Amino acid sequence: MGIRIWHQSFTVLSHLAAYDEALRAHFRRVARADTVIDMHGMRDGTYRTNYPGDDIKHAGFQFLHSLQFMQGAVLAERQGYDAYALSTLPEPGLHDIRTLVSIPVIGYGESAARAAVGDGRKFGALVFIPELAELYRENVRRHGLGCRLVGACDVGFRFTDVLAAFDQPDALIDRFRASARQLIAKGAQAIVPGEAPLNVLLAMNGVREVDGVEVIDSLGAWVRAAEEAVLQRRAGGLPDAAGYFGATVDPVRRDEILTFYGLDPE
Repeated sequence: MGIRIWHQSFTVLSHLAAYDEALRAHFRRVARADTVIDMHGMRDGTYRTNYPGDDIKHAGFQFLHSLQFMQGAVLAERQGYDAYALSTLPEPGLHDIRTLVSIPVIGYGESAARAAVGDGRKFGALVFIPELAELYRENVRRHGLGCRLVGACDVGFRFTDVLAAFDQPDALIDRFRASARQLIAKGAQAIVPGEAPLNVLLAMNGVREVDGVEVIDSLGAWVRAAEEAVLQRRAGGLPDAAGYFGATVDPVRRDEILTFYGLDPE
């Protein structure tokens, strides 16, 4: 029995042809043969420009944009998807969304961090939206892995540089390696390459290590985590969450509230 995953980006994918194509190709490489990953972006018109870099760095804007992520998760469950996966480093609304639906909800940043700490390693992360370094450190702490993070730092270039590098990647990869070496000098034994566009650029160009230190394929870890969660759920191996931060809400009341606030995705 195959697996259907709803992929949710923080970008408007229809505006980013090179990134969209690279994502599709990478998913084909890392997913199981019977896994289908349906890609979804933010609604057209969400941003004044093609990428949400200016919005992502503000907590209030992230909260407002997270409403689209919540709506996507509800739609994914209603449409019979096996998992809902946030493909963005800041993971807007991740913990809240997990209480709204009964299907597994997978976070890109969390999956990358858990892959990075394998065998007890310490790790570092590089971001091209500088303000995300603070948020990522907080997210890693909430995931219970803060003691393994040696640092989250600005990589030294921006999203437009990453987009341009899909055609000519060498110079940007050299800059990434230079920044990674700074984290390695602080004790990092694995490197998380930050936001998904940089991740897929490095992966498609075969960048898997810097000076013998693994560069985590965060997207690959995200896909594997989603697949594993679905298989465990089918086998009855995922316990029901409980408590204020974990228990799943009554879906009938959830839908009533979404309708009341004008947020029902259908």
